[in-house]
Formats: sequence, C-alpha cells, structure tokens
Amino acid sequence: MKQSAIIMVVLAMSLFACAQTPPKAVTDNFSSKFSAATKVKWDQEEENEWEAEFKMNGSEMSASFDNAGTWLETEKEIKKRDLPAAVSKAISEKYAGYDVDEVAEIQKPGFSGYEIGLEKGEEMLEIQVNPNGTIAQVKKVEEEDDED
Repeated sequence: MKQSAIIMVVLAMSLFACAQTPPKAVTDNFSSKFSAATKVKWDQEEENEWEAEFKMNGSEMSASFDNAGTWLETEKEIKKRDLPAAVSKAISEKYAGYDVDEVAEIQKPGFSGYEIGLEKGEEMLEIQVNPNGTIAQVKKVEEEDDED
C-alpha cells in the first residue's frame, strides 16, 4: 500500500515537472492582452509558438504567441448558427456535401473572420472566410494535423 502511494506521488510530481512553461515575454503579453482570462493552459505548439487555451467572458478561446511574446492569433469557439449569413451561404454553395466540424471566430494580423473545419468522407479541410463570405484560405488537413 505504501509503495502504491509513493508511486502515485512520484507520477504526480513528474507530471508537474513536465508542465510546459512559456517564456516570460509570452506570459506577460498574454496577461496584458487577456487580463480577464481564466483556466489558462499552456502548450508549446512548435519550437517558436506557444498556445494558451482559456476561458474568457464565458467563451472557450485560444491565443498563440511566438517566443518573443508577439501575438500571432486568437480563436474563439462559436456555434455554426452564430456565423453571419454571408459566411453560411458561401459554405453551403462552395462546399455542398461537407459537414461542418468546428467553427471559430479568428483574429490575427491581417485577418479577422472565421475558421471552419469541414469533412467529407475522408477529406478534411480548414477554411478561413471573411465576414462578407469571401473564402480567404483553404487548407487540406492531414490526419496528424487534426489532433488540435
């Protein structure tokens, strides 16, 4: 019984030791930009990119920063029904037969709009759409990319 307790403590400590901590510039910029954020969880997406998942004003959100603390992108999960009519129309016309998987309002330098995950059979796409319904970007998503 004692041995089980010791093993549990060691496992718990190793989990905390492996927790990823972003550079101070990243956390400082995040705190100033999202001061009302709660339940913040950090993850290192790439060698030079950190992502915070958090709640703010009742919404599930995420924000990405580079190692220098420069803001890269913010996403806010929304429901499909909350998309502007022009965006919904563009999706139904240009991607008939696709199922909408995930929907987010997105902001990044040079773009504000919506990011929508689409699926049709084995094919998965991630599209970015301007609020007026113009498709800004289409990206084919590979299986390993879909883990986010």
